[in-house]
Amino acid sequence: MYKGPTIDMIKTGANITALRKDRKISVKVLQESMGFNTPQAIFKWQRGDSLPTLDNLVILADLFGVSISEIVAVKK
Repeated sequence: MYKGPTIDMIKTGANITALRKDRKISVKVLQESMGFNTPQAIFKWQRGDSLPTLDNLVILADLFGVSISEIVAVKK
């Protein structure tokens, strides 16, 4: 069985929170920028309960001005 790297959901959530705060982007502004009706997905990402889809990661990376690899934390 393959035992390669996995995504650390908690650390990825912490990265999303830190990048959002560093850029002074509120959850409300992020929600509106991403076209979400509610902020629930963003809160789930920040808590590490779920991960953004690939297309949402592309949007986040663009909004934050970073690469996807700076958002996603990998456990080896």
